[in-house]
Amino acid sequence: MSDIQRFDFDTRIHHGVIHNGTLYLTGQVARPGQSAADQMREVLAKVDALLAKAGTDKTRILHVQMWLDDVRDFDEVNGVWDAWMPKEHAPARSSGEGRMARPGMLVELIVTAAV
Repeated sequence: MSDIQRFDFDTRIHHGVIHNGTLYLTGQVARPGQSAADQMREVLAKVDALLAKAGTDKTRILHVQMWLDDVRDFDEVNGVWDAWMPKEHAPARSSGEGRMARPGMLVELIVTAAV
C-alpha cells in the first residue's frame, strides 16, 4: 500500500493529499463579495501555487469538478478557465450547481492532478 501524504498549504484549501502519484485538492479560497470571474481567477492562482508546491503544474491536471453557486455564472467562469488552461492540456471537466459552504462564495474546484 502506498503512503498518503497530507499537505498543509497555508491557504483555505482545506484538503491536499498525494496518493499513488496523484494530487487531490479541494476547497474554497476566494473572498466573498468578488464576482464569479474574480473568484475563479483567485482560485486558479492558488491552484497554480499549490500544484507548484507539490512539484507539478496545470498541464498535469487530470480532472476538475467545478461547483458554482449559480449555474448562470458558468459562461463567465468558463471563459476565465479557458484563458488559463492551454487547450492542448485541457483535462476532463464536469460542473454542477450547489450551495457553497461559506456565504458569498460562488466557485469551488476539486482538482485531481498527476504528480
